[in-house]
Amino acid sequence: MLSQRTEATQQLTDLLRTARQSLGLGCAFLTRLDGTHQTLELVDSTNPDSLRAGMSNPRENSFCQAILDGRLPPVMADVTAYPEAMKLPGAQIPWMRSFVSVPVVLSDGTVYGTFCAAGFSTDPELAPRDRALMDVLSHAASVIIEPGLREAARHAEIAARLGPVLDAGGPVVLLQPIVDLKSRVRVGAEALSRFPRAWDMPPDRCFADAHAIGEGHRLELLALRRAAAHLDRVPHYVTMNVSPATLMTRACTRLLDRFPLDRVVLELSEHEQVEDYEALKAVLAPLRARGMRLAIDDVGAGFSSLRHIVLTAPDVIKLDRSIVTGIGADPVLSVVTHSLVDLARATGAIVVAEGVETEADATALIAVGVDLGQGWLFGRAISPEELRDDYAVAVAS
Repeated sequence: MLSQRTEATQQLTDLLRTARQSLGLGCAFLTRLDGTHQTLELVDSTNPDSLRAGMSNPRENSFCQAILDGRLPPVMADVTAYPEAMKLPGAQIPWMRSFVSVPVVLSDGTVYGTFCAAGFSTDPELAPRDRALMDVLSHAASVIIEPGLREAARHAEIAARLGPVLDAGGPVVLLQPIVDLKSRVRVGAEALSRFPRAWDMPPDRCFADAHAIGEGHRLELLALRRAAAHLDRVPHYVTMNVSPATLMTRACTRLLDRFPLDRVVLELSEHEQVEDYEALKAVLAPLRARGMRLAIDDVGAGFSSLRHIVLTAPDVIKLDRSIVTGIGADPVLSVVTHSLVDLARATGAIVVAEGVETEADATALIAVGVDLGQGWLFGRAISPEELRDDYAVAVAS
């Protein structure tokens, strides 16, 4: 766990140095107790050849385990004075003649390992009172260690959950109809990723989890491939979602190059910050030159949408459901939406409202100039074969 040099390992090393210098001993070290073995994770020593991080030995043969079991005291000024200690392999190390060890206990009571210091000679000054210092330092060590353990456990859980989805070629991708609000004719569809229902989490969270373990780009590319596979099965355009970070990868641009781009609307999420708009526009330019349209997603849900719109000049502005749902009964939402429609018209973009769920909302959206809509009023995400051409009659909820 602590093999890489991080801020946490530096903090732990500082604690070990404090223990070694305060007790006047030759070395201090942190161990991990895992199963049947004890492994040295970090060492601070005046003699680099004494102990090395990564060394491992059976727990049953260690001073630390004997101390945890109560067979030895936690503070030994002279190891040779304890017959039980002399039976253990550690006693055969000529420079280990004084020893202090206390457990590193996590917040749930689990013993992570031990926080230890050893002297190259007997030390009559070493006394039981010195355990108090070691207890304080070991508690500080547990506070530093625990967040990393939780993060590692979280990453392991995500990897185990996502692994089968990645191996199967990505998430299931369904299509939600995008409809002209006035004529109710379907003009396109959005490809939406769906993950196992047992996970009980929205797709955005699933993609964020994948990025947390370094699999985000791969998962997004697999979803794009599955979305593109629907182009041969439906007429009109298909909107596909991608994060700016994934779009900037060479693997993504190579994949998009193989698509019939005149039928693709690429939707960038508003939630992710763009660090370099010039680089983003440079990636988009050849794709848009071949007919691909750009959409900015979730407009109205956060603070970055206006910057996205101004700096990328999208072809489509998609209004977030937070300013769409209930617009038929909320004049404030109407004013906000009308202002965004005016912005879209000024930049030459069309407007798609997400989350259209009632006829009242659809009517209000038409009144403020919104062109297109999608939402449960017209249907949830379904297979390509289930899409209709005409949605004059709303889909039953």
